[in-house]
Amino acid sequence: MELKKFAIAAIIAFVAMSGLARAQQDKEDGPTCWLSFVVTKDDNGKPVRNAAVIMHPVNEKGKQVQGGAELKTDLDGKTYFDGIPYGKLRVQVLAQGFQTYGEDYDINQPKMEITIKLKRPQGQFSVYGNSNSSAPPKQDAPAPDPNKKPN
Repeated sequence: MELKKFAIAAIIAFVAMSGLARAQQDKEDGPTCWLSFVVTKDDNGKPVRNAAVIMHPVNEKGKQVQGGAELKTDLDGKTYFDGIPYGKLRVQVLAQGFQTYGEDYDINQPKMEITIKLKRPQGQFSVYGNSNSSAPPKQDAPAPDPNKKPN
C-alpha cells in the first residue's frame, strides 16, 4: 500500500515539474539553464528547510503565464531545477514564520545560483494605536436633553 502511494506521489511530482519546462519550451527549443536556489535566514544566514520555491515563466509584457513548478528546499536550504529555458522567471518563496519573497529573474546562463534571504515578519505600525499622537482627544457625547420628546 505504501509503495502504491509513493508511486502516485512520484507521478504527480513528475507531471508538475514537466509543466514548467513544457510551457517555457513552447517559445523556442533554445538553451536551458541548470538553476539552483539557496534559501537562508536574513538575520543569521542559516538555511531555511522545507521552504516552497515557486517558479512561473513571465512573458515579454511582464505577465505571468500558465505553467510553473514548486520545489522544496532540503535541510541545507537548497533545491534545484534543470531545464529552465532562457527568459524571465518569476520566483516566489514561502516559508512558515517568514515574509513572502518575490522577484523576477532574467535566466540567461547555462548554470545559475540564486541566493534568497528571508526576513522575519516586522511589527505593524498604526496611527490609531499610537499614544503620542498629535490628534485631538475624543470628546464625550453631550448628555441627552430630558425635555426633548423622542421621535
